[in-house]
Amino acid sequence: MTKTYLITGGAGFVGSNIAIDFKVNKPEIRVVALDNLKRRGSELNLRRLLDNGVEFIHGDIRNREDLEELGHVDVIVECSAEPSVLAGFDSSPDYLINTNLIGTINCLEYARKHDAVFVFLSTSRVYPVKTINSLAFSESSTRFNILDEQNIIGVSSHGFKEDFPLNGTRTLYGTTKLASELIIQEYVEMYGLKAVINRCGVITGSWQMGKVDQGVVVLWVAKHHYQQDLNYIGYGGQGKQVRDLLHVEDLYRLLEIQINDIHFHTGEIYNVGGGLERSVSLCELTYICQKYTGNVISIASIPEDRVGDIRIYITDNEKVTERTGWKPEITVEQMIEEIHNWIRENSEQLKQILA
Repeated sequence: MTKTYLITGGAGFVGSNIAIDFKVNKPEIRVVALDNLKRRGSELNLRRLLDNGVEFIHGDIRNREDLEELGHVDVIVECSAEPSVLAGFDSSPDYLINTNLIGTINCLEYARKHDAVFVFLSTSRVYPVKTINSLAFSESSTRFNILDEQNIIGVSSHGFKEDFPLNGTRTLYGTTKLASELIIQEYVEMYGLKAVINRCGVITGSWQMGKVDQGVVVLWVAKHHYQQDLNYIGYGGQGKQVRDLLHVEDLYRLLEIQINDIHFHTGEIYNVGGGLERSVSLCELTYICQKYTGNVISIASIPEDRVGDIRIYITDNEKVTERTGWKPEITVEQMIEEIHNWIRENSEQLKQILA
């Protein structure tokens, strides 16, 4: 019997790339991408999905009926989300909560009914903002650096481990993801659900429709390509904030490993990212964008911090590497070069979204 993989949020950046990778690498399986097409630019991924043999269903995980119409599934990769860390600050949190929490519960019930493997893409944003920003750090000419000596467990100059404290506030986005994690753990214990949780850092690559609140790497490359202004916001306005970058293809390789050995990974939570070697500050990212686009743009300095922003986050992949042998392979420069080439080759089509 043909196995069916369901990718929720399947027309989004992560979902579409993961769906296509599964179908290309496992042509014998049925891959279904479910998406409500709410995020602008997701419609551009529909042709890519169909051209690669992925079935697209226009539906919403907030509606159980949309899931039930799909029939039996063997694997669910939960990529759907309202991904903005600013969601709910200046508007109603209803869509955020209904999608990121209620939608996940609907997917869990669907997985339980069909005894399906459940892979959940969570976020590094489950860790509290104030605790992260209280860490001891040093400052160089281009970036902030985490010091080894800290008064808090689960963090060093190599980044954040899974046992970093969770007490505190973390934005509504991070809270909905953490709440989903807790419910998933209960489903594993109570119903024997085969599930694994990946707390992902910044994921990037081509076909990401970058905005200031999500997808900042693509946004940075796009603004340089189209020669439009940017801002260094917060922490002195010098662009020294640091995040580690994970290419979506490296993430796919990990998901394959986890699904193929799900009994070993069930109930586990992994921090998953590019790690220290693939970390970059906004200031450093600017230099790389200048290198590949040949353009120098105006970047204003806004010293005041924004609500929910963090000074530095780097993933410590030690646990996931020890248990799987997986390591990210694609470098920051390779990511930027790929994104630049993608924008350049699709400049007119993407201009209405990225410019």
